[in-house]
Amino acid sequence: MSYSSPNQRVGIFVDAQNIYHSAKNLYRARVNFKELLRVLVGERELIRAFAYVVKSDPATGEDSFFEALKQSGFDLRTKDLQVFADGSKKGDWDVGIAVDAVRMAPSLDIVILVTGDGDFVPLIDYLKWGMGKEVHVAAFSRTASAKLRDAADAFIEIEKTPRALLKINPMRSQNTQSRTASRNSRRRG
Repeated sequence: MSYSSPNQRVGIFVDAQNIYHSAKNLYRARVNFKELLRVLVGERELIRAFAYVVKSDPATGEDSFFEALKQSGFDLRTKDLQVFADGSKKGDWDVGIAVDAVRMAPSLDIVILVTGDGDFVPLIDYLKWGMGKEVHVAAFSRTASAKLRDAADAFIEIEKTPRALLKINPMRSQNTQSRTASRNSRRRG
């Protein structure tokens, strides 16, 4: 990916759970967030890169995922999964991402949203038309909202980004699932 102006200031806002689960379910892969960050920034100046995550169960290995995001160059924004009396759960970061993007926009030339969620179209419109910012979206083409793609100034297909996806080793995945199940049964017992 080449960019016309290396003087552009970039801010990146990653809906980490959205991208993580899309990679896992669509491609049986995990995202190489460090490489994705490198490609998205290119030769431009990175001001901040945020990854938004939801804490649900440390036994799933999420702490190591969160640490890997930090090591890849992201500032982490975390919140706990909300579990309601009827058993339903909520853990999205849409409002938090929007607020951070609007707050950061005066310091940026380009805002990059890494999500396929069409709920971000009003944010894109506001950043473009209300604040005069260029907005790019990076997501998986098969799960990205068509309206989101249309609203963005540029759409980056993560699945076509070299080295952005790392195949999950099926044996390692099975072993991890077995260890997690074993830990959970010991806790119950």
